[in-house]
Amino acid sequence: MKKSLNFCFLAGAFAVLSLTACTDEKMEDNVLPQPQNESAKIQQPGEKEKICSYVDQNWSSTAVLKTALKTTTDTNFMNAQMAKIISLWGGTSLTFRFVDDPSNANSTYNAISYSNGKIYYGYAIYYDAKAKGGDIVNAMILAHEYGHQLQYRYNLPSVNESTARPNELEADGFAGYYLRKPNGYNKTNFTEIATAYEFAQSIGDYQTTSAGHHGTPPQRRSAVRLGFLLGQYDLSATDFDYNFFYYYQGVLNGTYKMGKNSKNPEIDAYMSQYMDELRKIQSGEISAEEFKNLK
Repeated sequence: MKKSLNFCFLAGAFAVLSLTACTDEKMEDNVLPQPQNESAKIQQPGEKEKICSYVDQNWSSTAVLKTALKTTTDTNFMNAQMAKIISLWGGTSLTFRFVDDPSNANSTYNAISYSNGKIYYGYAIYYDAKAKGGDIVNAMILAHEYGHQLQYRYNLPSVNESTARPNELEADGFAGYYLRKPNGYNKTNFTEIATAYEFAQSIGDYQTTSAGHHGTPPQRRSAVRLGFLLGQYDLSATDFDYNFFYYYQGVLNGTYKMGKNSKNPEIDAYMSQYMDELRKIQSGEISAEEFKNLK
C-alpha cells in the first residue's frame, strides 16, 4: 500500500514460495507483548490496522494482517525472537506482523522483509516450519529476514551481482550468526543449526541467471555455515559483511589469501582451518547429509 486509506482494502498478489527481501513500500508487521527496551521495541498496531487488517500486493487478496499466531505460546516465541534479534544487532524498532488467509492458507507460505522497516510472516510457512523442524527453524527464518533489514539500513551487501544471490546468501549468514551467539539463539552445536537449515535450504534454486536467484542449495548451506563460524566473534553488521564476503567470495572465486584481511586479522587464523570445508560445501562435495554432521 502506497498511502493510508480511509477504508479497509485487501490488495494482494499470490505470495511466492521464498524468503524475500522487498524494496517497495508495503503495510505492516507483528507485536511484542512484554515490555521492551526502546532500541529493541516492536511497534504496536494503530487503531486502523486493528480494524482493517489489510496487507498489500505481495499477498493474496483474501489475506489478512494479524498481530498474533494461533496460540499465545507461538506468538510470544516469535515476538521474543524478534526482540532478541533486534537487540543483538543494536537495531531500532520495526513493525512485525503475521499474515493469515483463511480462504487460501497456502498463499501465506512466505516471509517478507520490507525496506520501510517491516517484516510480515505468513501463517503457512510458520506452521510448516515448526512441524518439520521445531522452533529453531522459525528463529532462523526470522533472523534471515532481519538480515535484510540490516542490508537496508547499512546499504549492504558490499558485493553486488545481477541477481539477488549476494543479498540472500548474506542474510543466510546473518541467520547462522544469530543462531550461534549466546545473546542470540545460543546454539553452539552446529548439528542443531544444520538440521534447522535443512528446511530453508530447499528454497535454493539453480536459476542462476534469473534476477530473483537466491543461490543454489549448496551455496546457501555454505553461507549459513560461514555465518555460524563468524559467530565466534562479536561483529557489527558492516564488519560481518566485510568478513562474510572476504571469506565467501574468496572461496567461490579462488582469490582467498590473495589479499590480507586488513580489518580483522585475528579472525584469519581461526577461519583458515575452514576454507577447504566451505569450498566443498558450496561445490556440493560435502553432501547435505554430511553437512548436518559438521561440528
